[in-house]
Amino acid sequence: MQLIFAVGVVVIGGGFLAGEYFLVKWYPRYQQQVNEQTLKLLPYRNDALGIQVQVAAGIYGRVESFPGGVRIFRPRLLGDGPSLTVTSQPNPDRAPAFSPQVLAVWQTDGVQKGIPRYGFEHTAIMNRDAVLIWQSKDRIMVLTARVIAPDRIVEADCSVGSENEVLFMTGCDESVRTLKVAGPEPPASVEEVTGP
Repeated sequence: MQLIFAVGVVVIGGGFLAGEYFLVKWYPRYQQQVNEQTLKLLPYRNDALGIQVQVAAGIYGRVESFPGGVRIFRPRLLGDGPSLTVTSQPNPDRAPAFSPQVLAVWQTDGVQKGIPRYGFEHTAIMNRDAVLIWQSKDRIMVLTARVIAPDRIVEADCSVGSENEVLFMTGCDESVRTLKVAGPEPPASVEEVTGP
C-alpha cells in the first residue's frame, strides 16, 4: 500500500512539475510566437481603389471586392473575425488636407454623441493628412482611418471582431498606418524659421 501511495505521489508531483514547466517556460514563448505571426504585415494592393496597404496576417484572410471598396477578413466559425474594410470616394473640394471645421467635429464626436471609448488623433499617413478614430461599436472596438488626397478620400475601418482586443487593435493600428494612396505627393510643408 505504501509503494502504491509513493508511486502516486511521484506521478502526481511529476504532473504538477510538467504543468508548471508548461505554464512558466513554454507557454509564454509560444504566445509570443503567435503574437508575432498575427502582427506580421502582408502586402495588399488594389489599383481600382488606388491604394497599397500592409495588412496584419491575423486579419488577412479572404478578400471581397464591392463597388467602391474592398473587405479583407479572417472568417471564424463562431463570432465575428477581425476585418479591414477600405473604401474610396471622390474629394469634391480637391483639398490636400481636412478642414479645421471637419477635424473639430470628429474630435468632439465622442463627447457630443456619447460614443464609448472614443479616441481621436490627427496625424499624417504616408505624407498625407489623416485622422485615426477609435470607438466601440456594439461592444467591439473599431479603428477608422481617413486619408485625404486631392482626388479622393480613403477610409479604412478595422474591427477586432471577437478576437483578443489588445493584440488585434495593435494589428489594426499597424495596418492602417501603412495605407498609401496613389496620386501625386502632397506639397512639402515649409517651416518658418525665425532669425536670431
